[in-house]
Amino acid sequence: MSLNILGICGSLRKVSLNKSLLHAAIELAPPGVTIEIADLAAIPPYNQDDEMNPPEAVVAFKERIRTADGVLFSTPEYNYSIPGVLKNAIDWASRPYGDNVWDGKPVALMGTSPSPVGTARCQYHLRQAFLFLNVRAVTRPEVMLGNAPGRFDANSRLVDEKSREMVGRLVEALAALIRGR
Repeated sequence: MSLNILGICGSLRKVSLNKSLLHAAIELAPPGVTIEIADLAAIPPYNQDDEMNPPEAVVAFKERIRTADGVLFSTPEYNYSIPGVLKNAIDWASRPYGDNVWDGKPVALMGTSPSPVGTARCQYHLRQAFLFLNVRAVTRPEVMLGNAPGRFDANSRLVDEKSREMVGRLVEALAALIRGR
């Protein structure tokens, strides 16, 4: 059974190490697993006044989540928490009430940061939101890569072997969760 996973990056930067982490996941995905990366740049700020008639970018984003077998998040940590652009996208995809595309969706979470603690606080805040959203989250392995610049080469390719192993195991764990193992 082939699986389609949607990768979502919590950074809008053109040269984002978290986007590079998603590219590493694409590279390390097991046979039969494809990962496509969503772009959050076109999603406007959430406004409850518009949720019954959402912008086209939101409709398209929700459809990509709905049709994906699972979702792989890769996000930096901003101010000890979730980047605003990622929280905004998560909120849009959970609204209006009764149309939460996250409900029951298998997800996995990873992130990298220059900080020695990586993205631990952000990931725990996301896991709190996951409870309400009713996602089925991979709990292990945790991929919270600190000291990011030393893990990537000059072309932003993940080259640290231990980090590559962890990312590969995370994608495998997400595939196993999707397949019900």
